[in-house]
Amino acid sequence: MPDRGERAPGRLDTNRPSVARMYDYYLGGKDNYQVDRDAVDRVEEAMPGTRQVAHQNRAFLRRAVRYMAQQGVRQFIDIGSGLPTVGNTHEIAQEVDPSARVVYVDNDPVVLNHGRALLAANSHTTVVTADMHRPAEVLEHPETTKFIDFDQPVGVLMIAMVHFLTLEERPYVMGRLHDALAPGSHFTATHATTDVLSPEMVAQTEAVYATTPTPIHFRPREEIARFFDGFELAPPGLVMLNEWRPDAEAPVPQPCWLYGAVGRKP
Repeated sequence: MPDRGERAPGRLDTNRPSVARMYDYYLGGKDNYQVDRDAVDRVEEAMPGTRQVAHQNRAFLRRAVRYMAQQGVRQFIDIGSGLPTVGNTHEIAQEVDPSARVVYVDNDPVVLNHGRALLAANSHTTVVTADMHRPAEVLEHPETTKFIDFDQPVGVLMIAMVHFLTLEERPYVMGRLHDALAPGSHFTATHATTDVLSPEMVAQTEAVYATTPTPIHFRPREEIARFFDGFELAPPGLVMLNEWRPDAEAPVPQPCWLYGAVGRKP
């Protein structure tokens, strides 16, 4: 495999759950460890149906990427991507235009190691190690600047990721990302909400994620909307995932406790 200039990944920690590996397990993948599976089982006990919601989240990603590509976006940065498995960003974008470029970003070494192997034959796609809490790492990474022309519209994805930012981090992280994007760029995100869950469910789930390096923060819709400041939301706006442009042939089932939206930078 060619050396793409990536810095060595951090040490693999199998003693604590990893959000990327937990998500892989939610989706039925095999790139996870017992500590991740145990954490997912505790989440599922607190909030039955979580695996179904994870699949809804992945289906939203596909619809959102297809929508952005249909608006003319041909380069994407998928922040907190997890493993680039079947039906992920590059496959959807490259269905619309085979030359579409995708940078997957994650801070879990499993994503770098396995993602590079999965994408070795795809010259328009790469995987980098960077932390969304430090947006300069994402935007200025040599692989990012090699693949992405920030003078042209970019599609930025933070699917099931912004709920790992604190409210104190939001203005800086989101402002830095927004300012880096050319007009016509798009931003999409999904976020867990308190609106349809009991306080006990939220507390138990947040307690599980507190054992990972990335604690989760459930929020009401009005707080989630602030992550889209500076973007014009495409209809139907910020809604539950099953309400965002559902596929007629494959409607998204309920229940759902994630909001999602796609916004455009004017």
